[in-house]
Amino acid sequence: MADTVESADELKQPKNVRTVIFALMIAMMLAMLDNMIVGTAMPTIVGELGGLEHLSWVVTGYTLATAASTPVWGKLGDMYGRKGAFLSSIVLFLVGSALSGMAQNMGQLIGFRAVQGLGAGGLMVGVMAIIGDLVPPRERGKYQGMMAGVMALAMIGGPLVGGTITDNWGWRWAFYINLPLGAVALALVSAVLHLPKKRAKAGIDYLGVVLLTVGITSIVLVTTWGGSEYAWTSARIMELIGIGVAALVGFVFWQTKAAEPVVPLHIFKSRNFTLMSFIGFITGFVMFGATLYLPLYQQSVQGASATNSGLLLLPMLGAMLVTSMVAGRVTTNSGRYKVFPIAGGALMVVGLYLLSTMDTGTTRLTSGIYMAVLGLGMGCLMQITMLVAQNSVEMKDMGVASSSTTLFRTLGSSFGVAVMGALFNDRVKHVMAERAGAAGKHMTEKSAALDAKSLKKLPPLIREAYQHAVSAGTHSAFLLGAVIAVLVLAAALFVKEVPLRGAGAGPSPESEDAAPMVMAEAV
Repeated sequence: MADTVESADELKQPKNVRTVIFALMIAMMLAMLDNMIVGTAMPTIVGELGGLEHLSWVVTGYTLATAASTPVWGKLGDMYGRKGAFLSSIVLFLVGSALSGMAQNMGQLIGFRAVQGLGAGGLMVGVMAIIGDLVPPRERGKYQGMMAGVMALAMIGGPLVGGTITDNWGWRWAFYINLPLGAVALALVSAVLHLPKKRAKAGIDYLGVVLLTVGITSIVLVTTWGGSEYAWTSARIMELIGIGVAALVGFVFWQTKAAEPVVPLHIFKSRNFTLMSFIGFITGFVMFGATLYLPLYQQSVQGASATNSGLLLLPMLGAMLVTSMVAGRVTTNSGRYKVFPIAGGALMVVGLYLLSTMDTGTTRLTSGIYMAVLGLGMGCLMQITMLVAQNSVEMKDMGVASSSTTLFRTLGSSFGVAVMGALFNDRVKHVMAERAGAAGKHMTEKSAALDAKSLKKLPPLIREAYQHAVSAGTHSAFLLGAVIAVLVLAAALFVKEVPLRGAGAGPSPESEDAAPMVMAEAV
């Protein structure tokens, strides 16, 4: 019971913690910025390499590898040392980046992107787990704003940087740009990060890794292919669902038998950890759905430029950044945090409902205000979920706690994009057929999304019908998001406010009471 408090006290912040945090932020930027930059470069890549029919696999291969490797990296850090695992993930990411930049055809690019994704799976987990090792939960709020700032910068700057690089240097530099940034992070982490070395007696749980990988891969493929490549009721989707369920059930059973399980199930005995995993899943569901369909609405209905698609999200991301910084400061000063998941859930519901009311006459100012409300809600949740999850487990499980929370958010984003996307596409096609007849139905047979150039070429009647259709599609998608976000508010009400561990020389009266509470939940 005292182990948790002692471990937290032993891992006091080193004098060079700010340098370490800076290096970690660079690594985090690599993971988040990459997809944003590459997405902007994809039309040019297809133009040179061909293989348009395999375009989706450039993203899917990366996503699959990232999701499948995330829990493995967390466990490797717990077993063999956080620093070695993190450095290895950076190297693997950079190798994948270099190879992707040298790809000569679409098949090579897909394979090298998968290598890059394997490394990316360890970047985010490594950042969160190392911060969890170095900074006690009570002090960790100070760095939440920095993490939120990196996320906002990546989302806003990614498309702009990607467009600039592609236009001036060529698409291969969309991957090569990772190399100097990664080298800086690699050098700084190697030089200034000092963590205790570990060596587990038990070997890696290979069967658990295989079962989890098969299960996650099946889930991501179902959410990626369902409703687009294959009908939701097709044999292929049903097979993937069956394989995924069987693999995950087998994985859960095996984790009760394995000597060193990939995801020790005892961490889910903590009410707070389980709730934070669930809240993270729903937050990922909502956030990635919003970031996908908000720019589409603003480009198609409000006539905004696609080049500035990142800037269109500024009200949401700015509000998210400010709220995250405030939440971090308040949490650090008071040690209290339950108010933020509750407020975040409520604001998300309100923000998504307001976004669902947008139509063809909604101004950019009005939509910006609605986005800001949603951003305030997400800012209350983004880092608090990780902080509370880490505070709910023992120090020895910091890696798997970080990776599990990250994985649930990743899976939530996959489900969000798939479910909201299916609803959006179905609504667009229905309204197009209703307003534009056979011509509208034919135009949206293959895709419910048109780029800005294609939209301008449409006859006025068809263009107006399409704008109404997109407006109806976003209404349905965001209304669904608002209903789903109610679950965050409900879950937040059951969070138990366990005082955050501090970094004092000795336990205070509050921490003496808190230690049994933390351990009772974690064991």
